[in-house]
Amino acid sequence: MRVFQVQGVRGFQLAASRPRALGFPASRLFIHCDHFPEEFSIIVTLRVLSVPAKRNEYVFTLMAEESPSVLVGLRYAPDKLHFLFWSQEHAGGWQTRVTFPNVSLSDNQWHTLVLAVSGQSFSLTVDCSLPKDVVVETPFPASLSVKRASFYLGNRRRRKGVFTGLLRQLVLLPGADATPRICTAMNFKVATLSVPTVLQDLPAKPASNEVLKYPYVKQRLDYLEEYQNLVTNSETMGVEIFTIPKVGLFAATANRYTPPGSAIYKWTDGKFVPYQNIPTYQAQSWKYFTIGKKIFLAVANFEQNDRGQEFSVIYKWSRRKEKFITYQRITTHSARDWEAFVIEGEAFLAVVNHREGNNHNIDSVIYRWNPRTGLFETNQTIPTSGAYDWEFFTIGPYSFLAVANTFNGTSTKIYSHIYIWLSGSFQLFQSILTFGAADWEVFSIGDRVFLAVANSHSYDSGMPAPSNFYAINSSIYELNITAQMFVKFQDLLTYSALDWEFFSVGDDSFLVVANSFDGFTFSVNSIIYRYCCGRRAGLGGWVERPCREPSTGATSVDAGASAQGGQIALLPVSGEVSGQE
Repeated sequence: MRVFQVQGVRGFQLAASRPRALGFPASRLFIHCDHFPEEFSIIVTLRVLSVPAKRNEYVFTLMAEESPSVLVGLRYAPDKLHFLFWSQEHAGGWQTRVTFPNVSLSDNQWHTLVLAVSGQSFSLTVDCSLPKDVVVETPFPASLSVKRASFYLGNRRRRKGVFTGLLRQLVLLPGADATPRICTAMNFKVATLSVPTVLQDLPAKPASNEVLKYPYVKQRLDYLEEYQNLVTNSETMGVEIFTIPKVGLFAATANRYTPPGSAIYKWTDGKFVPYQNIPTYQAQSWKYFTIGKKIFLAVANFEQNDRGQEFSVIYKWSRRKEKFITYQRITTHSARDWEAFVIEGEAFLAVVNHREGNNHNIDSVIYRWNPRTGLFETNQTIPTSGAYDWEFFTIGPYSFLAVANTFNGTSTKIYSHIYIWLSGSFQLFQSILTFGAADWEVFSIGDRVFLAVANSHSYDSGMPAPSNFYAINSSIYELNITAQMFVKFQDLLTYSALDWEFFSVGDDSFLVVANSFDGFTFSVNSIIYRYCCGRRAGLGGWVERPCREPSTGATSVDAGASAQGGQIALLPVSGEVSGQE
């Protein structure tokens, strides 16, 4: 392997004499998962020499040991580009070839290609021009095993078909169409996502001979790794992560049993460590919020205290003591959740009351902050039925509050409601039929607004019992501006879902659901979904990531931050600069 500079741009020239030397095991990339991503982009920057009319040259291949078959590969011929993949279940064990015609690369110029793969859809963008879309009968396999397989750069493990041009960039980006990330450069033909150090503008002396010792790898997007196993006082119903300015990062756990109550942890030396213990009574959730310079933390208590009193508590951060102290007690009834929000400069706090004794049809309460007394005072009551969750959100100048109603005493098949703030109070905006709704999650993608509901179970005392109370669709709704209402966008099968959480990683959008029970066991998978946006109008939806995250009766999930990166570069870290044209 040598490095040449042409037209001011560097690239690798691959040796044709030893094609096997240009390979490395797939296990070096797929450390935690031995399956090729179901959806991905391949980004290539190359300079192709003239190719004889009947000759094909390979950009890369993925091949199993002791088998001549190409599992995944990219090759080009004069005016054509072929993407190859092996699909055992859909094509009887034959190789599928997706051909993009009228692709002119053999002009001795640099070109950047982005190949985006999703199911039966394949899209090729050359130098950020209009994409070429191809739909084939055989979809890319959902579970292509890479066990005992290896990547080969510029060849298919033999001398015939070796790539004779220059290769500058070769990147696998799992779970995303990389076109928007690539097509922001001034020079589209040499747009950079991940280029080895030795090929960058400034010469770099490699620390050692690292050519193909390890692939050039950046942050992975596809996998979540366990970072810390946090031991809590008892079963934890929820976690609230927050930052106190100039103090640090904290996590408050809502623990079921008293004693010992719930705990607050502080991030110290790269991990959460116990910081403060607070007496709670079957705590369900915490809510962190601020009013001016005041910092508060409210707990939703589900049970009575030792004196038979039933209230939830608002704690205030003491800067002098550097801990939370009791600030205000509020009478609640099996409280499940607090929601803090601001409307027109005024602070509000809403509590979800789940039931009073055996009566699930009770009022939940919205409190308004009185700056004169420094206390929260009742502003409005809203009838709810076994409610679990409030979700506040704004759309333009309008403020909304959605309640997740779970049970009315006889059925979980009941309406949950969305309220809109008008003339100083919340008024009914829309009712949506739900099945034991446990959570609402609002999020936006671009200028589109979505609302996801977690349905926990289907029960009706007056109807025949279903085969499984807990395997039930949870639904995602999208705001239709013209109709001025939320309309169903997609159903996703969940297992007694208790929580949704939306987050983003780079340009990708994700939803993670907390599944708790499948009717047989609490050891069920909670699933991360990625939003897949098709190029054609009307396409798009949530699909499972290649890897599922195991959970044991999950009650909630929380996204604390977003990250960048996620691409896997297949070119080596460094090489020797050998020539220039």
